[in-house]
Amino acid sequence: MQDKILDFLKKKSSGYISGEEISQHLGISRQGLWKHILELKALGYEIIAVPHLGYRLVSIPDRLFPSEISYNLNTKFIGKKIYYFEEVATTMDIALDLGIKQEKEGTIILAEGQTKGKGRLGRSWFSPKYKGIYFSLILRPEVLPQQASLFTLLSGVSVCEAIKLITHIDVQIKWPNDILIHNKKLGGILTELSAEMDKVHFIVIGIGINVNNDKKTLPMNATSLKLKLKENINRIELLKEILRRIEENYFLFKEKQAKIIIEKWKEFNCTLTKRVKIIAHKEHIEGQAQDIDLDGSLLIRCDSGLIRKITAGDVIHCR
Repeated sequence: MQDKILDFLKKKSSGYISGEEISQHLGISRQGLWKHILELKALGYEIIAVPHLGYRLVSIPDRLFPSEISYNLNTKFIGKKIYYFEEVATTMDIALDLGIKQEKEGTIILAEGQTKGKGRLGRSWFSPKYKGIYFSLILRPEVLPQQASLFTLLSGVSVCEAIKLITHIDVQIKWPNDILIHNKKLGGILTELSAEMDKVHFIVIGIGINVNNDKKTLPMNATSLKLKLKENINRIELLKEILRRIEENYFLFKEKQAKIIIEKWKEFNCTLTKRVKIIAHKEHIEGQAQDIDLDGSLLIRCDSGLIRKITAGDVIHCR
C-alpha cells in the first residue's frame, strides 16, 4: 500500500492532493492513510500535510528502496524482482544461492552496505553503508563457459555509459574489471558462474561503485563520483540507468554476439596499446596489450613477438 501511495503522490508532484481523494482512489480509510504516511515519514520520505489542502511529496530519502528503483525503470526483465538489504556480508553469496534455487533471470540483490564485499581473486571490496552502489544480478544466457568473461566487459561498458550520462564524467575501464577515473579506482565488477563443460546454468554479476564516499571512507588509490564532482550524486537514478544499460547491452549481445560489446569496450578502455605486466597463476608475462579476443581475453604481444592470450590475472600498466 505504501508503494501505491507514493506512486499517487508522485503523479501529483506539482501540488497537494487531498486525503479524501487518495483514500477513495486506493480504497483505504483516512485513518489507514495517515498511518501509512507516518510510516513513510519514518523511512525518510518528506511529506507535507496541510489542512484543507492535503498531502504533498517533497523529497525521497537517499535509500535504494526497491520501489524507487522500479519506479519508471522501464526495463523488460532486469529489476522486476529486487531483494533489498540494509547490510549483508556480500550480495554475491545471496545471488549464487538464489541462482541455484532457480531464481529468475534479471533478479537483483541490492544492499546499502556489505561487511565482506567481494573483489576479484579473493580480495575484499570496502562497502560503507549509504555511500555506494553494491548489487549482484542473476543472468541465464545461452553461452559457453569460456564466454562468461564477456559479461564482465558488458557490465563495465554499461556502468561507464550510465556514469557518463548521469554525471558527464569520463571514466575508463582497465582490463578486465576496474572502473577508473584518472587511474584511481572508482568501481569494480566480479563475475561468477555455475556451469558444466559445455553449458552455463547462470551467471552472477557483482558491481560495486564508489558514489558518495568521502576521502576518509575510501581505500588508498580509490576515488568516488562525489570527490570528482564536489557534490552528492543521486544513487537511485544512477543505479536505474546502469540497469537499463545492462539490459540494452545484453540484448545487443544476444543479437550480434560479442563483437558489438567488444567495440564498445574499446571506446572506454585504458589498457590496449600500453605496455603491461600480467601476474597470473604465479606466472609473470610482460608485453604490449594488443587486442581483445572474441571471448573477452586480453591478447599480449610479448617482446619475442609471441601473442599470449590472457583469460585472468592482475594487470599492471607499465607505461
